[in-house]
Amino acid sequence: MTDHVLTLIAAARDGLAAETVDAIADALRHLGADVGRPDWLAPGTACDVPFAELNDDQADAAARALLGDAPVDVLAQPTAERRKRLLIADMESTLIENEMLDELADYVGKRQEIARITARAMNGELDFRGALDARVKLLAGLGENVLDESAKLIRYMPGARALVATMQANGARTAIVSGGFRCYTALVARELGVDREFGNMLEVKRGKLTGRVVPPVLGREAKLETLVRLAAEASLPLAATLATGDGANDLDMIGAAGLGVAFRAKPIVAGKAKWRITYGDLTALLYAQGYRAGEIVAA
Repeated sequence: MTDHVLTLIAAARDGLAAETVDAIADALRHLGADVGRPDWLAPGTACDVPFAELNDDQADAAARALLGDAPVDVLAQPTAERRKRLLIADMESTLIENEMLDELADYVGKRQEIARITARAMNGELDFRGALDARVKLLAGLGENVLDESAKLIRYMPGARALVATMQANGARTAIVSGGFRCYTALVARELGVDREFGNMLEVKRGKLTGRVVPPVLGREAKLETLVRLAAEASLPLAATLATGDGANDLDMIGAAGLGVAFRAKPIVAGKAKWRITYGDLTALLYAQGYRAGEIVAA
């Protein structure tokens, strides 16, 4: 009986050939696995290869070796409790394509300077709190109105609406946990229908940004704490949770979740996460849970 599954997810429609899937199944057999019949979740796009008697990491490595540079994501995992009942998602570069501090930087003509700090923080090269304070300080004196203006620039990640809607339709709870700001997390949560949102607050006095963040600051440790707390509130084991994000401050919650996925992540993050989506959009997180194309709620 197969108790694990290797899921292959192509970035483009019809980007996964049956011959490729069969070759990967054969490779698993050669490693001693008991391999079941491939199950197509979305023809030409996503396929499950059930297996047993083989380590997940070995199955993953064998598939990646055959795929080479092909834009196909690979996730190997147990089949038990595969569909998660709590989704915890980072916001910036995950549910939305933007980094909103970088967008705000345009208003003070310091986008490149702030973007460089953002990139180093997300790579884990800088302490999150220090990097956040340094970037926010550069915004001091901006009018509060720029928060609404910059919010108009938000671009939603492909698949974000479908991910939230499909999991909720199947009884899951959803939350945004972001090191970004609540003026944006509240908007994104409302637009996507996310149940709860957590983020940081920019200090505003007399209609202008002071260049400070209102404590306490939500960072790496707080993201993990929020995952654990929300799971406990829902009487769920961590095995029943899905956490996803792209930056170094997401690593703890990604590591603790039952299915923790680095989504289009910085190299240092992708290298430390057990599961990662490099090529696909957020619907890949649904295929990873065994949802079929016909079950995905249209956005």
